[in-house]
Amino acid sequence: MHQITIVALGPGSLDLLTLGALKQLKKKQAILLRTARHGAVKLLRQEGIAFDSLDALYDQAEDFDAFARQAVENIENLARQAALTYAVADPAHDETVRLLMERLPDQVQVLQGVSLSAPFETAAMAQGAMLVTSAMNLRSVNAQQPLCVVELNSKALAGDVKLKLLPVFGAEARVLFFPPSEAAIRSHLRMTLEDLDRQPRYNHTCGFVVFPVPLLDRGAFDPEDLLTIMRILRAPDGCPWDREQTHTTLAKYLVEEANEAACALLDENWEEAADELGDVFLQLAFHAVVGEEHATFTWQDMLRAICRKMIRRHPHIFGEVKADTSAQVLANWDEIKKAERGGKDPGDRMLDVHCGLPPMLRAEKVQKLAAKVGFDWDKAEEALDKVLEEAEELRRVIGDKPAALDELGDLLFSCINTARLMDISAEQALHFSIEKFIKRFNWVENAIKKDQKHWNLLTSNEIGVYWERSKADVHSLYETQTKEEIT
Repeated sequence: MHQITIVALGPGSLDLLTLGALKQLKKKQAILLRTARHGAVKLLRQEGIAFDSLDALYDQAEDFDAFARQAVENIENLARQAALTYAVADPAHDETVRLLMERLPDQVQVLQGVSLSAPFETAAMAQGAMLVTSAMNLRSVNAQQPLCVVELNSKALAGDVKLKLLPVFGAEARVLFFPPSEAAIRSHLRMTLEDLDRQPRYNHTCGFVVFPVPLLDRGAFDPEDLLTIMRILRAPDGCPWDREQTHTTLAKYLVEEANEAACALLDENWEEAADELGDVFLQLAFHAVVGEEHATFTWQDMLRAICRKMIRRHPHIFGEVKADTSAQVLANWDEIKKAERGGKDPGDRMLDVHCGLPPMLRAEKVQKLAAKVGFDWDKAEEALDKVLEEAEELRRVIGDKPAALDELGDLLFSCINTARLMDISAEQALHFSIEKFIKRFNWVENAIKKDQKHWNLLTSNEIGVYWERSKADVHSLYETQTKEEIT
């Protein structure tokens, strides 16, 4: 395999073709252009430089990916015969060059040139960093820096790019659009992102720069925006309440917001769930900004910890471990966690289950740790027998408050044990019962009003009749909802 030299032809203007590129093109060796539809081709012809192009291959290919693969195969075949110069507009954003360097890293040499984005960046005069990408290889980006996109070669591609960027920048984001041109100094149009795919002409010389929208005018946000908002609120001239908060004072809000989000998810109220999970996200950002100020931890520390943990605990995805079932995944997970904790015994690990957790969740965690060493009931029915036993013990001491407190705890603990062995969330079961009670109670209230009676004038037996009647309407609805949510 002979050497393949990659030459950058630049944005199209003859003034932007480097001397190094021209010197390489004048060498006595085969020259292949990715496309002859380029402003530098005129100079090549004037200089008597012979070349071939991949235009016919591009026109025949069913899509760009197919073209790139076939182009690389053609280039490899030519390089087997003799040294080859392969000329593209901008090697940094050319998929065929990327594939060549991936497949033949020792045979490919790239000569630097003027990038396709250079005229766009000069016209934009943006302060700070600017991201640059080709339209074909556009990936998810943030809206914190201006984004320069090159090779916007068709209306269809412009539409795809717009759809990717709208959720990130918002429809009203300011855009400098550069129509097809090969002039060194290019004119541009000012528009919004919404108009990106509504222009009359596109080709490989076309591109644009999109700018971040000012914070208070944004319709689309990312995590950095939330951190920025919290930094503003925590500033000396910010919100007095937000400035007073610490990790300790905020801890209770994290638990509250997480519980509210969980309820919205159980109710399958997706709009409310998004709102409540946003509140959880706020708590994370709040702690991150407080951590920045007091050198406890940062947003990056939180992300680094969880990303490392997820990679470490999924060796069947990111490593060589094999796990084809959920049971195998959980077994691996437990072994990894055990190794991380230095092989602690279950009793020691129970002591690590924080007493600040909601009691039901803490009880489940403790019971699962006991079950790992076989200290558990074999079946849910056995745990249910223990519930009945604990209920009877509570009945015997119901007049003795200290003893009743102890026995009531045992009863609740046994109920959670039963739920766990049934593979049912005790939290979810209690949530459904609360919802059912509220619906029945409201049914009774409305029924009494409909009968033109007053609650306070009814006996407990009369209210009991209404309560029994409520089961026919409310219970059936509850059962249907429960089955759907559990499955």
